[in-house]
Amino acid sequence: MDHIIILIRSISAFFILIIIARVLGKQTLSNMNFHEFVTAVILGAMAANFAFNEKIEVVHLLIALSVFTITSYVLSKLFLKFRKFKMWTEGTPTVLIEGGLILEDNLKKNNLTLDSLNQQLRQKDIFNIEEVEYALFEINGEVSVQKKKELQAVTLKDLKLNVGNTIQFPIELIIDGKLLHGNLNSNKISESWIISQLKARGKKVEDVFYAVKGSNGQLYLDDYNDNIRHPIDVE
Repeated sequence: MDHIIILIRSISAFFILIIIARVLGKQTLSNMNFHEFVTAVILGAMAANFAFNEKIEVVHLLIALSVFTITSYVLSKLFLKFRKFKMWTEGTPTVLIEGGLILEDNLKKNNLTLDSLNQQLRQKDIFNIEEVEYALFEINGEVSVQKKKELQAVTLKDLKLNVGNTIQFPIELIIDGKLLHGNLNSNKISESWIISQLKARGKKVEDVFYAVKGSNGQLYLDDYNDNIRHPIDVE
């Protein structure tokens, strides 16, 4: 009987957290700030205790969860209305690189090492710190980067091109060696087309880990066999 009670309480705690996440909205999941992080930790701890600690009464748990949920929801609304209150509560972004120069004092204030900064830059496809003009450490822990002018990507506006509505979203066609028939049908792409494209490259569907038709209409393939004998590790 005890096992059944724990099972029921665990399932209930899981669904309660899902409902709370829906109430708080997508912003909580996308960019977790300070108060959302605290709320998530507390709610998770309370739900876990409810699942395994039979001494906690259901009514008491619901009251506590409601208080923290409402508090987080109200704070989110206050942040929308009072920007200064938001800045005081969450802080503001910090400049880490300005004019191509690393601001060591700002790194120290945020407990960041140069290795951590380089890791964040690599996640932005920047492997040479000399490419960076400005870098901001956002309040959600991410680093936003602006490259130097000569290294910035060329836009259609720069080329003075007018492509109308020809650009489309990338369409995934194969994942883990299996055709995505739903994507093929909804985008009016015939199975014979993708098969012929693979055949032209000497591939079969089961050979392909990932295939996507890009916004430029070209087919991108990634095979299971990458033919890389000695992958390079960053030290």
